[in-house]
Amino acid sequence: MTTNSIRPPHDLFEPCGVTEPYVSRMANRLHRTLDSLFGRLALLVIVVLLLSHFAGYALFRLEGDQMQARYAVEEAVFLVDAVRQHIASTPNLPLPSRVRVVELTSATVPPLPTHTDTPFSRFLDAVRERMPPGTEVRVGKLGKAPPTLWVHQSGDRDWIVVPLQPLGGPRPLENTVLWLTLIFVSAVMAGLFAAWQLQQPLRSLASAVTRFGRGQPVPPVTERGPRELRQLTHGFNQMVQEVARTENDRAVMLAGVAHDLKTPLARLRLRAEMMDEVKVRDGVVRDVDSMTHIVEQFLVFAHDGADRSEAVEVDAQCERVVRSYRAVGEGAARVLIDLKAGPGFLLPAATLDRILSNLLDNAHAYGAPPVMVATTRTSMGYTLSVQDNGGGIAAQDLINASRPFVRLDPARGGSGHSGLGLTIVERLVRRAGGEWELGNHDGRGLRILMSFPLASIPAPILLAPLVPEALG
Repeated sequence: MTTNSIRPPHDLFEPCGVTEPYVSRMANRLHRTLDSLFGRLALLVIVVLLLSHFAGYALFRLEGDQMQARYAVEEAVFLVDAVRQHIASTPNLPLPSRVRVVELTSATVPPLPTHTDTPFSRFLDAVRERMPPGTEVRVGKLGKAPPTLWVHQSGDRDWIVVPLQPLGGPRPLENTVLWLTLIFVSAVMAGLFAAWQLQQPLRSLASAVTRFGRGQPVPPVTERGPRELRQLTHGFNQMVQEVARTENDRAVMLAGVAHDLKTPLARLRLRAEMMDEVKVRDGVVRDVDSMTHIVEQFLVFAHDGADRSEAVEVDAQCERVVRSYRAVGEGAARVLIDLKAGPGFLLPAATLDRILSNLLDNAHAYGAPPVMVATTRTSMGYTLSVQDNGGGIAAQDLINASRPFVRLDPARGGSGHSGLGLTIVERLVRRAGGEWELGNHDGRGLRILMSFPLASIPAPILLAPLVPEALG
């Protein structure tokens, strides 16, 4: 064998690198399980049952041994008293089997015990306590035959020898462990079933809360479980109904006002086009266009229906929208794309168009070129981001940036911006099952990062037909 054929010691551990991801996944799964309500209830049930089970078993063994010892003491004292009464009342009658009397000088009298900390020595002490003072108590020679108890009370002419109830050692564990295991497994299964029953209403309520936070329709949650949980579910259902009623009233109000303004704005634009003075006409037309844009934003914000448009590939749709934006948007030629998500990234067409148009308009109005539209595929799902190279948003203003009707720059309020653009984007992203993150990227420029888990991506075979949305 040559030295080249000998593997280095570290090569022996190569399989560990293969199994490490599996071990890591199992550890993460175990952590998620224990971090859930069911996992913690299950762990609590198992620990409590283990402690109570084996504490009860230990107490049972200890109490059983003590009861056996007390019974043996009582039986020995009873036999000795019975033999003494028999000798005193009927000395001529034979003694019962295995009961005898032995002379004090007999060589068969057992010696005094030398060990004072044995089961028999403790037994003898207990018997001696039950006898009159001065009574001698000894145990016959231990062997294959059952042991005997030797008792000599002051005034007796002989030793009274009676059979001794054998003090058995610990009981065999095979049957005990089997029964303990069966009882423990049955108790654990019953406890886990009870924990699962308690977890189900909470899981349904948590799912409903998640949908409510995303702005998605939330059907009433079934009120079940303990009284406190039923009260919590009932309060949540009432809250959802009140919020839905308020949102509906606000949407109706906004849609009504915006709809009523569209016709006067159209007439105003038509009259402005008929003005003779070009400078005044252009100014009025710009103001009318700004007002029309605000009205359209109100209509989009007030629209609360689900998007039933056809799901399209995000990469292809982004490319079409950016190409169109470059063609019609003044000064918007420097819009770059970096699309790497692939054909599996699907979103409803109307939702995607609104997201992109609002973010591109926001970047064009407040940011600086170039604007980057990018998509990626991650281990958790897909991401869509829009980033400009402007000054970004101050850190203290990031929280308010997505609130409705909030304009961080009040001086720009007259340019057709109502403070609803980012609010609409956030609502659309959450209704599509995603999450968004608003922040300054690398210290310059505003970046809106939208993440969509794989579970929220619609399947191509489940595409809904295109339904035109009547916003006007």
